[in-house]
Amino acid sequence: MSSIPIDTLKCKYSFVIYLITFLGVFSFQEAKSQTSLPALEDVDMLMTNLTVQLEITSGIDAMYNFDFKVAEGQFHWLKSHYPEHPLPYFLLGLTQWWKIVPNIENTAYDEAFFTYMDSAIYYADIMYKKDKDDPEALFILAGTWAFEGRLNGERHNWTKATFSVRKALNYFDKLKSMPKSELTPELLYGDGLYNYYVEWIKENYKMLRAVMWMFDSGDKELGIEQLETCGKEAFYTRIEAMYYLMKVHSSKGGKMIRAIQISEYLHEKYPNNPYFQRYYARLLYYSGRYPQLYKVSKSLLERVEQHQVGYEEMSGRYACFYLGAYYRDYLGDRKTAAEYYRKAIEYVEAIKDYGSGYYHYSLAALARDAKKDGDFELANEYYSKLQMYAVGRKKLQTEAKQFKKEYKKLRKQRKKEERNS
Repeated sequence: MSSIPIDTLKCKYSFVIYLITFLGVFSFQEAKSQTSLPALEDVDMLMTNLTVQLEITSGIDAMYNFDFKVAEGQFHWLKSHYPEHPLPYFLLGLTQWWKIVPNIENTAYDEAFFTYMDSAIYYADIMYKKDKDDPEALFILAGTWAFEGRLNGERHNWTKATFSVRKALNYFDKLKSMPKSELTPELLYGDGLYNYYVEWIKENYKMLRAVMWMFDSGDKELGIEQLETCGKEAFYTRIEAMYYLMKVHSSKGGKMIRAIQISEYLHEKYPNNPYFQRYYARLLYYSGRYPQLYKVSKSLLERVEQHQVGYEEMSGRYACFYLGAYYRDYLGDRKTAAEYYRKAIEYVEAIKDYGSGYYHYSLAALARDAKKDGDFELANEYYSKLQMYAVGRKKLQTEAKQFKKEYKKLRKQRKKEERNS
């Protein structure tokens, strides 16, 4: 198999495999009436019907805020009204997806995810066969196949992933060629991702340049503009556009202030979303905003310790590492910092994510402290783990090797002194 689809699937910037059909622009509110939904035959598109959007907003917001009981109740209610429409099945599939997001290695929700997404595809395909130019059917087909491709890629099911992505792209291209409709703002999401990341890949992955001729050229600035517009005007893809804008602006050459603004908004709008909270903490850490970092990280850790939905070991390692940095770098309190670094290590080792940078730099901080305190045996334990797991981190490897040399000399000297005493 060609490496192109594998590489593009493996990375989150694989053009448009993240085309998503969800999220409203309205503020969180309870559905005021669950008896006022229009009959399916009375609307042109269910997705763009204002009454439907108003009714499902509370469920969508609940999903993003990790209140899955409320979200699933709302979407099942929608399904009871429209049992043969793909939208409720897609939303139920997205709910399973967000259960996976905090720890992408978690496979507990895979079966339910694929069951709902396959159902959405089944009913959307029926709509598509009746009308090849049905924008609603095309949009849902593009979104469902894209999500299936994403998860299959994460699970290294490359054949299925490639098939799904090709299907998603085909439906998306057909949708783009159609006249403008109420779904047009949603399409800026896919266009924006493509325009930005096709050029980003050329700049950052030289090994792929030779095959990039097969893809149309992009425009990074235009891509950002399209995502910004989508983040303001779209209904279903608004939050996803903001999510990628946050990532784009927090990367090299981006606008960190804008990234922080977006991440702060997402965290405040969905305070129980562990992914948004830890990403906000990450940006606060990199921008050196320690007082805010402390509050967000402390809250993150408390939620982990309370076993709040979605707050698992993955979030625990983020929180503890950032709290360690706060006490060490901002307050100069090495003792308290060490306590948090040890906790960060415990969280990482609990899920065996030994390649994590948070693990490596927590080990490095503790190793340096032990060395500074003259506890060379303890320092040796930490540096030994660094040598074993921090593969590819040249500076840390060099530091560990240098200590090992010094430690070897020290032990030799001690043995000599013992013999002479």
